[in-house]
Amino acid sequence: MKKLALAAAVSLAASTAFAGGMAEPVMEPEVVVQKSSSSGGIVVPLLLLLVVAAAVASN
Repeated sequence: MKKLALAAAVSLAASTAFAGGMAEPVMEPEVVVQKSSSSGGIVVPLLLLLVVAAAVASN
């Protein structure tokens, strides 16, 4: 009788551990890398050169 009571207690304890069921997997968002254009590095020096040339021409 003690073995039966022990088996019942163990089965009840084991069933409560799985009461919630399986949890849904958590998906991490995919990282998107944006490539920058290389024209930004050329435009600024060209504009600076144009401003300097205009300043020299006006003198």
